[in-house]
Amino acid sequence: MQIHKAEFRCSSERISQVPKDSLKDIAFIGRSNVGKSSLINMLTGRQGLAKVSGTPGKTRLINHFLIDNAWYLVDLPGYGYARTSKAMRSDFAKIITDYVLKCEKMHFLFVLVDIRLEPQKIDLRFIEMLGMNGIPFGIVFTKADKLSRTQCAKSVERYKATLGEQWEELPPMFVSSGERGTGREEILGFIGECLDV
Repeated sequence: MQIHKAEFRCSSERISQVPKDSLKDIAFIGRSNVGKSSLINMLTGRQGLAKVSGTPGKTRLINHFLIDNAWYLVDLPGYGYARTSKAMRSDFAKIITDYVLKCEKMHFLFVLVDIRLEPQKIDLRFIEMLGMNGIPFGIVFTKADKLSRTQCAKSVERYKATLGEQWEELPPMFVSSGERGTGREEILGFIGECLDV
């Protein structure tokens, strides 16, 4: 699948504000500063579409981008950034959980994790919540350009082993780099299958 047109549609503070049409949402989420904006820009081929920030925790709203007038790519707020106040963190948690668990438009969720790090508790807790609620999701390992191919493979295997302790079936996994364009075809191909386009 190729993306020919990507345009910002709206930002929402709560799920009652998301678009009311029948188009499906493919959403992206991860800890703050995981490289989500870079990945979204790489997938859409539009460098300035999602704002890349040096300050983690900048995305505080649900951002809908209309793709080829056929589906929405959704940029969700990052979770787990320590420098926001507790009240704001709980707001982020509510906006995220409301969308993920209650928004009927959401068709599939990509959880982004930094390939350079050991499996993080907050990511594992979030993934566990998805599993308990039957939410369809996959994992995208970001920042693959920062490691060698061998190191990347080891990191993915480590993650699989960690998840394998609790999961009978592992979610789909993708290795990406927003800088190099790694993983673009695989992720877009998977989205195409998801949407049956």
